[in-house]
Amino acid sequence: MADTKPLLPEASDSDSYSETASPVNRLKPIKVYFAIFFGLLAAGLFAALLIGNYGSGSSRLRGNQNGSLASSASQKPKHQPLRTVSRGPAQGVSEKTSGIWANVPGDNLPKPWNSTMLIWQRTAFHFQPEKNWMNDPNGPLFYNEWYHFFYQYNPIGAVWGNIVWGHSVSKDLINWFHLPLAMVADQWYDKDGVWTGSATILPDGKIVMLYTGSTTEAVQVQNLAYPANLSDPLLVKWIKYEGNPVLVPPPGIYKKDFRDPTTAWLTSEGKWRITIGSKINKTGISLVYDTKDFIHYEMLPGVLHSVPGTGMWECVDFFPVSVTGEKGLDTSVNGPEVKHVVKASLDDDRHDYYAIGAYHEINGSWIPDEPEMDLGIGIRYDYGTFYASKTFYDQNKNRRILWGWIGETDSEAVDMEKGWASVQSMPRTILFDNRTDTNLLQWPVEETDGLRSNSTEFNKVSVEAGSVVHLDVGPASQLDIVAEFELDEEALNKANEVHVPFSCKTSGGAAERGALGPFGLLVLAAERLGEQTPAYFYIAKGSDGKLNTFICNDLTRSSKAPDVDKQIFGNYVPVLEGEKLSLRILVDHSIIESFAQGGRTVITSRVYPTEAIYGAAKVFLFNNATDTNITASLKIWQMNSASIRPYRIDDDNKNSSAPSSRFILWPINYIASCLTFLFFISRIRI
Repeated sequence: MADTKPLLPEASDSDSYSETASPVNRLKPIKVYFAIFFGLLAAGLFAALLIGNYGSGSSRLRGNQNGSLASSASQKPKHQPLRTVSRGPAQGVSEKTSGIWANVPGDNLPKPWNSTMLIWQRTAFHFQPEKNWMNDPNGPLFYNEWYHFFYQYNPIGAVWGNIVWGHSVSKDLINWFHLPLAMVADQWYDKDGVWTGSATILPDGKIVMLYTGSTTEAVQVQNLAYPANLSDPLLVKWIKYEGNPVLVPPPGIYKKDFRDPTTAWLTSEGKWRITIGSKINKTGISLVYDTKDFIHYEMLPGVLHSVPGTGMWECVDFFPVSVTGEKGLDTSVNGPEVKHVVKASLDDDRHDYYAIGAYHEINGSWIPDEPEMDLGIGIRYDYGTFYASKTFYDQNKNRRILWGWIGETDSEAVDMEKGWASVQSMPRTILFDNRTDTNLLQWPVEETDGLRSNSTEFNKVSVEAGSVVHLDVGPASQLDIVAEFELDEEALNKANEVHVPFSCKTSGGAAERGALGPFGLLVLAAERLGEQTPAYFYIAKGSDGKLNTFICNDLTRSSKAPDVDKQIFGNYVPVLEGEKLSLRILVDHSIIESFAQGGRTVITSRVYPTEAIYGAAKVFLFNNATDTNITASLKIWQMNSASIRPYRIDDDNKNSSAPSSRFILWPINYIASCLTFLFFISRIRI
């Protein structure tokens, strides 16, 4: 095992102190003591009142479905005072200001936006900070009964810039406490930004964090950090290694093309191994390093993997999956019943691709099972708005969990008006799909189900070709929808149309009618369907006579606002013989996550309706096919809001929503202490 003693210096005693009492020279008259007593009593009660009011007030933060903005609905959000300059893709991060709305003036709020619409957009159960900009997930881990989530964060504005590490903790991956910033840009090697990194938990319980820093000269280097106090379950304070940086760009690698170290894994020789994203010309590559102590590194002669024409690889991830079991695996696991996944976020197109293959430890290389499904040309984690993702092994429940950054697709001017930008996906479990042998299965963590409240079921609803059916479920801004669809068997056999190739993106969306589709659900839809977001299946017969199934999200009519990106997302989804078409949709205000066929294909969409909000949001079944009826069975739950708010000392109490007993008992204890003091003074003879 690696010697990590240099990483964990002895605890400093600088915080300790000693008290010395000065002698009392003479006794004061008893009246003076009475005056002191009542003065202290009044001051103490006043302070207790202030503290109590503060404690009860802060407990309301993020306590309702619209988050911290809900309590100030009548106040118009203020523009951010600072408009930062984006690094852009060439600088190597994931930030919105390089997107299609980068040139929209920041001081002009586009029509028809108003504060009521913008307040509604804040999510109820997806993770996001109280305010400002957020992007890549960083270093997630489970430690001492707490889940830790770090993230790229701008503490002073709703646009990218001034990047530091935000930090939050949770007991269940759903309800979160915000903690102080974990790391800030305060050293020459990360002065231009504390960028993305990963955590590794060593066998003895120690934690090391490797992250990319952008230096004062805009060079990307790798740095080491570790907790200041492992006995603190919240891991509030972090120390940067005094010898940073531990890695700099090797010869032949451009200074801005060397970033995002992975979680380390053990080799059979007892060394730790990491991989780091880069490129050579237009070939995306993943460099490999071995280390014994996370301070000194040996670069392997080859690369983990490379794919020509894919450009810069960032936020690379590498992990094993079991081909037989239904549990996640620690990153160091290897063996005959294990395959390995390599994932890269492509800086050129801002999508996350993964591939499944074989890892060869001796030379530190990886080969995909199917070259035609390699990184950048094969399968994506998510076919919507989803980027810079990261997994971690949750030893608490033996599962691998995926996080992903969900950026905004409206204008930057609107972000600045509402004061925040970006959310994180719901954490998802990842498993190998041993029925297809080609896909991973992504599914919301089981704790998500705990947010479900009242449900409504619809059994065997017949939806004729060309029809729309309203589903009366009440408020429709926070929903968990599980649906199954069956098609008329005779229509499937008679289908003559040939669509080769079909693409969700280039099709006419839900309005394009084919023999066997589209059909599915309209979510965040207005009563008269002036605004709607269809999530639907489309079945096309290929030239070989086989049926190919696609899952799509159509955003073309999701909003009447002009400054919103309205694409059609989606892709092919494998459907095996005997399987019904299945779809799960999480609706959370301005975000929709769709999981088809148990999570083989996933689509995340940001939507910004102007009419289909609050009580005006509806849900419909629709069937726009020409030659088939469908039968749908659904169960739809209302979703409660998660608690996402700042951490307080009294939050160690499970019943943290109740007034803190500390604030209730403090005045009583104070009075008792004063009375005791008075009693002893009264016994002193003058």
